[in-house]
Amino acid sequence: MILNKLEVDDLLIVTADHGNDPIFKGNDHTRENVPLILYSRSFKNPKRLEIQDTLAVIGATIADNFEITPPEIGTSILDELE
Repeated sequence: MILNKLEVDDLLIVTADHGNDPIFKGNDHTRENVPLILYSRSFKNPKRLEIQDTLAVIGATIADNFEITPPEIGTSILDELE
């Protein structure tokens, strides 16, 4: 199992590139929320985060985690993770 392979300071991010309305007829993308799961063994107080305005928070959070220059759009949510 992947969770058993993670080190204490690893950050696992699970997401998708779009959401789909399960009752929509057809296969076009819809405006459903995109799933976002963030996991680390270091989290002491897991919680449900607010719905984010953009997928750009993922790139900004990754940049923040690796302490590299952030992308021009998006705001890191790393500080919200405990």
